[in-house]
This record gives sequence, C-alpha cells and structure tokens, in this order.
Amino acid sequence: MARYVRVSNISAPYHSVDLSSDYQDIVDQMKEYLDSFVQAVIPDRPDLIVLPEVCDRPENLPHDSRMEYYKVRGTQILDYFKDIAKNNNCYIAYSSVMEDQDGLWRNSTRIIDRRGNIAGIYHKNHLVIEENTVYGLAYGTETPVIKCDFGTVACAICFDLNFDKLRLKYVEKRPEIVIFCSAFNGGLMQRYWAYSTRAYFVGSTATRPGTIISPVGDIIASTTNYTHYVTADINLDCCIAHIDYNWDKFLAMKKKYGSGVKIYDPGLLGSVLITCEMEEKTIQEIVKEFEIELLDDYFKRALTHREENIK
Repeated sequence: MARYVRVSNISAPYHSVDLSSDYQDIVDQMKEYLDSFVQAVIPDRPDLIVLPEVCDRPENLPHDSRMEYYKVRGTQILDYFKDIAKNNNCYIAYSSVMEDQDGLWRNSTRIIDRRGNIAGIYHKNHLVIEENTVYGLAYGTETPVIKCDFGTVACAICFDLNFDKLRLKYVEKRPEIVIFCSAFNGGLMQRYWAYSTRAYFVGSTATRPGTIISPVGDIIASTTNYTHYVTADINLDCCIAHIDYNWDKFLAMKKKYGSGVKIYDPGLLGSVLITCEMEEKTIQEIVKEFEIELLDDYFKRALTHREENIK
C-alpha cells in the first residue's frame, strides 16, 4: 500500500554570530537562527526534517574556540530539537559535534523520533583528516540502519559521500531513505548514491542546492537561490525494475490497476521506478502477481550466467 512520507530539507548556510558575545549568547543566537527555518517548514507538517552537517556551529567561530563553545552548548540545541519533534509529531535528523558516552567527541547525526527520544545515532566514518588531527574528533566505524515508524533510514555525513566502502555497506543493508547531512553538496554523487542504494536520498547541505532524490537518481525537489528549505512527499512502497523482459508485464499491470500504480521512467537508464498508490495492495504483491523481475535480481541472473559461461 502507498507509504507516503513528507520530508522537509533545510539546506541553510552557516550562520555568523556576534563574537563579542559570551558563549551562552552565541548558543542562543544559533538556536534563533535554526528556529527561523524550522518554523518555516512546520506548517507543512513533515514526518521528517533534515538539517546540514554541524548545523549549530557558527560560521565565524575561531577554530580554537570550538570546543569551549560545544561545552557551553551541551545539549541545549539537542533539547530544543527534541521539543520541536515532540510538539510537532515529527522526526528530526540533527547533525552536530557531540560527546559520546565514552567521552569521545564525534561528528554525528542523531535521529530524534516523534516523542523526542533518540531513535539512532550515526558517527561520521570518513572524517576529513584535520577533523581528527586538529579538532580531535574520533572516527565512526558503524553503519546503522535506523528504524522509524515510517520506514528505515541510513546516514552519511559530508566527506563520507566519496567512499565506496561505506556506500556498498548500505547497498547490502537496503535502507529506504539515505540522509545526507553535509557542508559540501556532492553533485553527481548524490544521484549515484540514490540509485546505487535503491533508496530515496535527502541531501541537506550548507551549500545550495539541498535536494530530495528518487531511487532512480532524479531530483524530486530542490531548494533554490531564494529559499533554503523545501518539502516533498515520497512513497516508500516502491521498487526498481529494468525494462528488459518486463515491458509487456508493465503494460498488463497498468491495464489492470491504472492509476493505482505509477511507472516512472527517468530516461536513458533502462530502469523504472514503480510505486503502488493503492491502499489494498503492496508493491511486493503486484510484482509477484505479474512476475516482474526486479533490477537487482536481473543483474544477479546476468552475473550468474556470465560466471557459468566464461570459457
């Protein structure tokens, strides 16, 4: 059955603060800045709000002042986002530098649930070298797939997007949404990650544009030079199939169910995104009914045939 999730992507630039203020006042300035964007998307009643990497770090804060700022900030911004999530019945992906239970400082994304609790935490696996050597941040090693009430999410942060080893772990784990909190945009890598992981991709970046991308690599929604936030609905009851051997099955499926199924062809790729729009059916049931060969099954069959026939 259709499983729509409303996603708000906040891709705001980093904020410069009044450095003549004390650290507590700087925390308050950052909270006010972030709140201005959160309040702009709340009327859309999103299920998920995503913010950029280290979203609560001032743009103009001197490098040698960061740790003192983080210590004063403590959990104040986290507590603010917990209240927002609880009061507005939404999840929030909050990316920041945090101290873990072992006293290590990390660049992390915390997923806050609708009750204001932490549903899961991802620690950046691939730090920029100076994040470790200069700022003392610890490398993450885990790749959790976090369960939310609408589906499953995985996270990546900024420099992570460049490393196939991380991406391939998610290819195996099959999250339904990849949340990318970042300072840089990543360009074509965003679209490739979406297609490779067969997941929707939400790229919240401090450099425009912020994007919401389909599992076939098409941009569904994007921030602009005028607006630093965007909201879109995505349907998680979906699958990807290659057109080979399936075209007649697609036609038969549409003939029977009409607008109850959508077949989106991005062009040039040879693959389509199929979504179920019905309440009484699931995409898995429809695929089984028409014996549609999914993309990964097709690729696996082709590889097996190759291995069996190499001479």
